[in-house]
Amino acid sequence: MAQRDPNADNPRGSESTPGTTHFGFEQVPVGEKQKRVREVFSSVARKYDVMNDLMSFGVHRLWKRFVIDLAGVRRGERVLDLAGGTGDLAREFRRLTGTSGLVTLADINAEMLEQGRGRLADAGVVDVPLVQANAEKLPFEDGTYDCITIAFGLRNVTDKDAALASMRRVLKPGGRLLVLEFSKPLNAGLSKIYDQYSFKLLPLMGKLVAQDADSYRYLAESIRMHPDQDTLKGMMENAGLSRVQVYNLTGGIVAVHRGYRLD
Repeated sequence: MAQRDPNADNPRGSESTPGTTHFGFEQVPVGEKQKRVREVFSSVARKYDVMNDLMSFGVHRLWKRFVIDLAGVRRGERVLDLAGGTGDLAREFRRLTGTSGLVTLADINAEMLEQGRGRLADAGVVDVPLVQANAEKLPFEDGTYDCITIAFGLRNVTDKDAALASMRRVLKPGGRLLVLEFSKPLNAGLSKIYDQYSFKLLPLMGKLVAQDADSYRYLAESIRMHPDQDTLKGMMENAGLSRVQVYNLTGGIVAVHRGYRLD
């Protein structure tokens, strides 16, 4: 897997050449990215939650708690947790919707869904449908959900514009989309420290804990290639979402974008 000097200019937002897209810092054929992302998450699925705790020092739980509170899910609502992985958000949303509501856990990766199935069952949650789905072409009818969340998944999608449009389509009028994703640190000093951590320590932790340094090197690279806060806000607006708000967490290392379908 390609490596890059973390002190070099970030390529975030740079254009792909025709017929290619970014897989980390590599240019790959558009049709190949989905396969390679699937291989990454198949490799890390069993250690996914452990690595999240290690990489974020447990802070990812606070980021997700912020999303849950910001989503404002109420009893009886229908919620889609997209790229929901091991189901930690889906579990909380199921508690909030009650038996009169519905929570669907969707992920493109079968191994991640199996981890989610097991963890939900361990928590006594057995009524959450699991759907293997591509975010770019969601297999749901128009206007199905009151709320959609996608946590740390959008950066792995090949065509983010198509995915955002697909999410908007399956929202009910008045429904909201929340995107939790790594973003651009607001402070230059923090950005330098974060680069050193990402490119040196993350692959090392991946090697020691998950026996997979390459997947965690891809993680660091994919974060740098993801659109920054303002760019993603514009992409959501272009997809037809309104009242898009941005909430920076941990100095902008992570951001939550919330937008609404109003028509």
